[in-house]
Amino acid sequence: MVVTVVTTSPFADQRPGTSGLRKRTPVFQQPHYLENFVQALLEEAALQAGQSLVIGGDGRYFNREAIGTIIRMAAANGITHVVVGRGGLLSTPAASHLIRQGAAGGIILSASHNPGGPDGDFGIKYNAGNGGPAPESFTNAVAARAAALTRYRVADLPPYDLDVLGRQPLGDVTLDVVDPVRAYADLMASLFDFDAIRALFARGFRMRMDSMHAITGPYAVEILERQLGAPEGTVINAVPLPDFGGGHPDPNLTYAHDLVEEMFGVHALDFGAASDGDGDRNMILGQRFFVTPSDSLAVLAANATLVPGYRGGLAGVARSMPTSAAVDAVAETLGIPCFETPTGWKFFGTLLDAGRITLCGEESFGTGSNHVREKDGLWAVLFWLNVIAARGESVEQIVRQHWATYGRNYYTRYDYEAVPSEAANGVMALLRSALAGLPGTSLGGRTVHAADDFAYTDPVDGSTSAKQGIRVLFTDGARIVYRLSGTGTEGATIRVYIESRETVPERLGMETAVALRELVDVALGLAEIVARTGRTEPTVIT
Repeated sequence: MVVTVVTTSPFADQRPGTSGLRKRTPVFQQPHYLENFVQALLEEAALQAGQSLVIGGDGRYFNREAIGTIIRMAAANGITHVVVGRGGLLSTPAASHLIRQGAAGGIILSASHNPGGPDGDFGIKYNAGNGGPAPESFTNAVAARAAALTRYRVADLPPYDLDVLGRQPLGDVTLDVVDPVRAYADLMASLFDFDAIRALFARGFRMRMDSMHAITGPYAVEILERQLGAPEGTVINAVPLPDFGGGHPDPNLTYAHDLVEEMFGVHALDFGAASDGDGDRNMILGQRFFVTPSDSLAVLAANATLVPGYRGGLAGVARSMPTSAAVDAVAETLGIPCFETPTGWKFFGTLLDAGRITLCGEESFGTGSNHVREKDGLWAVLFWLNVIAARGESVEQIVRQHWATYGRNYYTRYDYEAVPSEAANGVMALLRSALAGLPGTSLGGRTVHAADDFAYTDPVDGSTSAKQGIRVLFTDGARIVYRLSGTGTEGATIRVYIESRETVPERLGMETAVALRELVDVALGLAEIVARTGRTEPTVIT
């Protein structure tokens, strides 16, 4: 094997964000750009000979070319065993599962729910041996290496074929091309009552799964249609495409518009679901009924013992700080711990590894459990189907009964995407300057109990994370949260989260926009959103 050492210069923008390094695709296609970051990542990972590295991505534009580069660089850096999903394709939860079968780590190529294509977005992140996203200590070290990099290593390898299953010797490195769909389907069958779900479909239960021309299509077709007996065509947009069919693979009410139109139409089906670019997010819909991600986590926690994989109960639950406190009420009733973490799935990893929690979730359409170390869109869909089969009730009936039992957390999120960074930072600076004077004041008829910039100390490893989002907490349990998202590639995304808790039975059936109208006005006015960004409307409301 011939290894070439290439002289290079560092790039100034290779600091990973919440979910790895994400940039426009042309940025990654620059000479040396991908190679520099991969070299820094491989050096920091320091895999030893004999250890396995998993590689795969969501199939977006530049996926296969990037995988080829990473394989050659992995071989040049002494890695002797590489595992790749057939065609270079791996959903993020399936990659986590493969890593947990004995690999030392994995490189996942995805920009998650961001658009793809030649002018779209691309991303790369490293998952550790537990199957979860690398911690901040690792990503900070990678950034430091990348900032000082002067050379990278790449090997010449014999021809190989990513579309042929099996083992392919490539000199000093062995390439295994595997079928991740089968392995993932087997994992799901071990968790859920497939017989009960088959019986549900056999009774005429009708659903639609929108895979948004993203990675979950093959997984959803295999499990829902072939194994569980859902009619052919239940899964739409099932073929992964490099540009996601020109769509935006984000499973929310704005971007999954075809599914939403069907589920809220005259001939609405019983159940609707969607997943995102890399398969780790989900949206759940009943017949003319939207389930917020926060409510979804709470409902799954409350009904977990109906599902075989969780019949023994939950060790605990966790949510990201901006996620509504709906699951907190369930945890209190069940007498189990509920942890509040910063945004980012990596913060759940230590809690899962330590056995402190079983279920976890984020308001950004992500839900998961201890079966992998990533959020998992199709898993959430199957969990809901299992609960529906066990209870014999509709999605709306289950959620409304949940509200009657635990109370309702009215909740919404306003996203202002691609805001110039200077304006976005100005909003956050304004809010931080006002924190000290907010407690005790009245805003919109509510009294502020506390206001802070959320900081987190991991209860397992003691690591700390500061400045994770501005919180304004009211005495009646209402909250406003502001944070800048780390998942975009252009400018900054300001996210504003508004929440109000209600337990009075007569007030549990209000429209969310009506219930939160006054609090939304308070939130936007306090941050001077319109004046500082020029945006009179958010890009997306969820």
